[in-house]
Amino acid sequence: MLANCWRGLSHPVTRFLRAKSSRIRRPFTVLAVESSADDTCAAVVRSNREILSNVVIKQNHLHESYGGIHPMIAIEAHQQNMPLAVQRALRDANVDITRDIDGIAFTRGPGIGGCLSVGSNAAKTLASALNKPVVGVHHMQAHALTSVLTSGPDVPRFPFLTLLVSGGHTLLLLATSEKSFRALATTRDESIGRAFDKVSRMLELKWSTGGPGAALEKFCEAAPTSTLPGVPALPLPMPKKLAFSYAALHSHVERYIHACGGSQNLDLPTRQALACAFQTAAAAQLEEKLLLAIEWCNANAIRVGHVVVSGGVASNIFIRKRLEACLTIAGEEQISLVCPPPHLCTDNAVMIGWASMTRFLQGDHDEYTIGLRPKWNIEELGS
Repeated sequence: MLANCWRGLSHPVTRFLRAKSSRIRRPFTVLAVESSADDTCAAVVRSNREILSNVVIKQNHLHESYGGIHPMIAIEAHQQNMPLAVQRALRDANVDITRDIDGIAFTRGPGIGGCLSVGSNAAKTLASALNKPVVGVHHMQAHALTSVLTSGPDVPRFPFLTLLVSGGHTLLLLATSEKSFRALATTRDESIGRAFDKVSRMLELKWSTGGPGAALEKFCEAAPTSTLPGVPALPLPMPKKLAFSYAALHSHVERYIHACGGSQNLDLPTRQALACAFQTAAAAQLEEKLLLAIEWCNANAIRVGHVVVSGGVASNIFIRKRLEACLTIAGEEQISLVCPPPHLCTDNAVMIGWASMTRFLQGDHDEYTIGLRPKWNIEELGS
């Protein structure tokens, strides 16, 4: 419901709808911010699919010594970086926030509560001060819809399957609309991204700009061979079940390292073979569960033409290639694998701005007092 103070003709949504009705086709322009974990992000996106700016300020150097995200360090860094990210996004887009921005979007959840609050407070304060509408976005919904923005002529059509794979989530969903998602499989323990991070730390890999998971992918790329005698292949957890288990994989790696007396006793070829064994098993689990989901759709007379893979782990090129080959080998060539560009797989504000667009254009937005949802089931969006 629109707030009473927004019903006047001076409100940006009203002005935009009046312009549209009078055949003036100025695109609706959104300033979006994202701060759900350890990246401080701001972007300017238009309703005509233009990405005017995309700013991501990473914190990897602050968290590497902790072996993962330290919430208080992340919050302090967001507080320092958010004004800079917003300023850069507006400058890169060459827009004036008062004249050219029609709405402001932010990540409402899920995520780390204190981190979410930095983006939420920034967005709501700017919106209220400038009398602009605000929309709080579901983080995983935004990941799922990114390919609708970036996929060019092969735009995913509903219904489609979507794999949301990141440091916080491993979800296999059936998307039937922008707000309607049915969870077909989720992880029983930890996410695929967290398992990548843990194995990377066990092997004592130096973090790259993309973090520990990206460091493991690069480590595998440099391996002269993906197998080595004595390094066993990792198992496939819960075969024939629509459920994931990545704690099982990282535990096998941990036990192997422990049996060898610690990572300091592993030579480089063994460490590389172990990393490759883990990455291959991680991809194999995604493949098996995806094919099970396609079987479930066929059994329920649901025809899907696309599989959308998004989230930070979707930037892993090895996993992309394995999933694409999986569909071909299984005879599912009619189903297209669609992924955003790697730089839009990890957390960013472009996806937040795009996910908010339909609501803005429909005049459906939130009160300035809207709260956060650090834990937010994506299936609740359609209710």
